[in-house]
Amino acid sequence: MSVQLVQVSKLSEAELIARYRDGDREALEELTTRYRPLACGLARRYSYTSESADDLEQVACIGLVAAIKRYDPERGKSLRAFAVPTILGELRRHFRDTGWSVHMPRPLQERARDVREVTTKMIAELQRSPTPREVAERMQLSVEEVLESRAVRRAYSPDSLDAPPKPSEDGSPGSWDWVHGSEDEGYARVEAGVAVERAMRALPERERQIIQLRYGAELSQAEIGSALGISQMHVSRLLRRSLDRVGAIVRV
Repeated sequence: MSVQLVQVSKLSEAELIARYRDGDREALEELTTRYRPLACGLARRYSYTSESADDLEQVACIGLVAAIKRYDPERGKSLRAFAVPTILGELRRHFRDTGWSVHMPRPLQERARDVREVTTKMIAELQRSPTPREVAERMQLSVEEVLESRAVRRAYSPDSLDAPPKPSEDGSPGSWDWVHGSEDEGYARVEAGVAVERAMRALPERERQIIQLRYGAELSQAEIGSALGISQMHVSRLLRRSLDRVGAIVRV
């Protein structure tokens, strides 16, 4: 360690701040070293998340350096009091921008965090888990907002399909079958219906009427002939010809 560094380490906080404002980079390094334990302690508040401790401490130190650079002692607030909210803001910004697996609007993220913190406090007070209505009354929110906030928390770290499923509420083994995709035959039926409807519009009116009576009203060919005043054989020829036309249009 150089002689100058040894001298810097002996300076008071006020002297270091004054030297840094005059452009002394070593004063900034000394202030960062002194307040690093504070930054690391704030980072440990988020140890329950999936973020690594090293990454959180690095983010907290970035917030610390930003606080030192913006600190103005003439405003009467201590550096520590100014640095804490700045560091916490940097940590929250980190989680908002990179921590969520599914992006959520900032107001929803903040409300979800507040609901979590209030719920934790109420568990300690009540010695049980509070109901959504109790949390809503404490926070002056609607029950729907509390339930939405709890659902938002699940978007932070969704379950992996490679992980074993959690047991069901009745204690039986869980299964991922309910989230696996499957083919829906309804789409094919809708597409076929649209194609047939288009083909029916292209038919002459009498042929369209015969198909509707045969397959819609489920009349026999003899009944259709009687209703239209034509022979059953004529109905059969028209029906066969119209179905061939519909099939040709649908295949196009």
